[in-house]
Amino acid sequence: MKEQLKVLITVKTYPIPSAKYGELVCTAGVTEGGDFIRLYPINFRDQPFSKQYQKYQWIEVEAEKYQGRDTRKESYRPDCDTLVMLGEKIPTKAGDWSARGKFVLKNVARSMEELRDCQDRDGTSLGIIRPKIVHDLVAEPTERKWKGSFLEELKQARLWDDRKASKEPPRKLPFKFQYHFECDDPRCTGHQMMNEDWELGALFWKLIDAGATEAEAIQKVRDKFLVEMCDSNHDTHFYVGTILAHPKSWVVIGTFWPKKSPPKTEKPTPKRSTQKNLFD
Repeated sequence: MKEQLKVLITVKTYPIPSAKYGELVCTAGVTEGGDFIRLYPINFRDQPFSKQYQKYQWIEVEAEKYQGRDTRKESYRPDCDTLVMLGEKIPTKAGDWSARGKFVLKNVARSMEELRDCQDRDGTSLGIIRPKIVHDLVAEPTERKWKGSFLEELKQARLWDDRKASKEPPRKLPFKFQYHFECDDPRCTGHQMMNEDWELGALFWKLIDAGATEAEAIQKVRDKFLVEMCDSNHDTHFYVGTILAHPKSWVVIGTFWPKKSPPKTEKPTPKRSTQKNLFD
């Protein structure tokens, strides 16, 4: 049965081709109460501009709980024809992310260890954590092209839809980007988790298209997603979620990185003078 959902979009993962849907984007967000929602599948680039939502924008959409393969408790199958964007995205003013934080930080988990406990207990598969320290963002080579048989299926599927027939599939990233970090939990022995944020992949290809070598593009991605977003001046959080095909595997799907508030300093209490007031 379909439900009317109001969701603040916080995550869009890098698109992957799909013979059935053209391509898929996993979208996640939070309700006004801070509960996480996963909307999947959404063929985002095939949606009209009026439905191409931005991160930190409220949307409304009719969706139903998955039946069958995807048993993750936060997963809903959206009816994209009903999707409506509600106003502009929530802005940040002078580095102030509090208007976003009052929704996305309502249910911060202490650590990945705590989230895995929740997964074992009630099937949790989405969450947000604050890493204690982020050591590195490592790029590892991977397959450079989608499988040929898969692309042929995709091509045949697109022939039946004039709107999609001329559209190229999303470019495959030739590297896997993986965060190395620790949680603030005595049980934590360190984590190595893939970063599947769409913005990371988009930045890599933007740099390549501007003439950067792959090594230069990797370094600039690290400069942005590690050096800048995870430095000591930012209160960095990771949005994390599980993979459908490997339900015990978690990946980073987005970053929330407001600047830290400067520490409050108490004004010193003025000392009362002991000198006699001549006008008393």
